[in-house]
Amino acid sequence: MAKVLSLVPSHGLEAVLVAVELVLESGITSAEHVLNVLARLNQSESPARVETSLKLDEEPQADTARYDHLNTLDAPYVWHDYSTQGT
Repeated sequence: MAKVLSLVPSHGLEAVLVAVELVLESGITSAEHVLNVLARLNQSESPARVETSLKLDEEPQADTARYDHLNTLDAPYVWHDYSTQGT
């Protein structure tokens, strides 16, 4: 409860009361949840989408296999515990 009360000077009493009411309605009561609701209430709107005539010549491909070669590099500054591999 002290954590919730400590939010009043920075967010204002009315905002904290609204956040507490919303949290109580949700059934999950915690100071962290009140802080999360306050952040969502104060969140600015997302910027509007910008329409453009630009098109990609080549769509990006998700290829995480291109990083697999990094596992084979010997880096002296990285410690490897080989005794736990294969167990």
